[in-house]
Amino acid sequence: MAGFSIGDFSIGEGHPLVLISGPCVIESRDVVMKTAAYLRDLTDRLGIPLIFKSSYDKANRSSKDSFRGPGLYEGLRVLADVKEQFEVPLLSDVHRFDEIDAACEVLDVVQVPAFLCRQTDFVSEISRKAWAVNIKKGQFLAPWDVANIIDKVVSSGNKRIIITERGYTFGYNNLVADMRSLPLMRRSGYPIVFDATHSVQLPGGQGTSSGGDRDMASALSRAAVACGVDGVFLEVHPHPEMALCDGPNSLSLDMLPPLLAVLKEIDAIVGKDTA
Repeated sequence: MAGFSIGDFSIGEGHPLVLISGPCVIESRDVVMKTAAYLRDLTDRLGIPLIFKSSYDKANRSSKDSFRGPGLYEGLRVLADVKEQFEVPLLSDVHRFDEIDAACEVLDVVQVPAFLCRQTDFVSEISRKAWAVNIKKGQFLAPWDVANIIDKVVSSGNKRIIITERGYTFGYNNLVADMRSLPLMRRSGYPIVFDATHSVQLPGGQGTSSGGDRDMASALSRAAVACGVDGVFLEVHPHPEMALCDGPNSLSLDMLPPLLAVLKEIDAIVGKDTA
């Protein structure tokens, strides 16, 4: 397994389960800093490595009127403050070529959005400039299709790769999480993350915004860790019902302590030799 170091921990075979978490989008500095403080304290107490995630611009919204975030430069300033104050590595998604250079100066892991994961030039450019790359597997791809994406990243000279599963399109406004995909993708030799909160999203399910079923995220997380994933991706918010993006599938902060404690126990039991 081609694991690698991020900050003071590693992700991949033989290493503890990693949490990627934060609000879907940067709504305000206050929400981001409060959430980061909570996550850092909780993961320190549980001994779970943390990568903080929040988006400065959500370009792939259901409606042109949907909240997108503060934009590149203001958003990166907020994320840089999170990194400095809480000493956590950062992950965010990039949607445009002209954002790559600035994002790579701040982010430890640059995420290629699911809808862009087949865009060869975009994937290659990020791979050349980012320290590490998180590929969100498209909802339209089979597990073995990620081999072609990995080849694009590696051919650009970067082997620090994470592949994140976020569900498969199934009918109208619905996603299904196929747990078979996780061990299949782990055969690639690269760390695999399960995005539990996006896997319970109902894309466009509310007409001009996405719906979701956050109550199922905990069950799917437990199943994914039992399949031997290297990390879980959970979008969280202090008040999901008031969130400006992905509220219906985001978890409230008070849901995390019991869930993470269970996930850590499952990870310790199954290890990673499940492919």
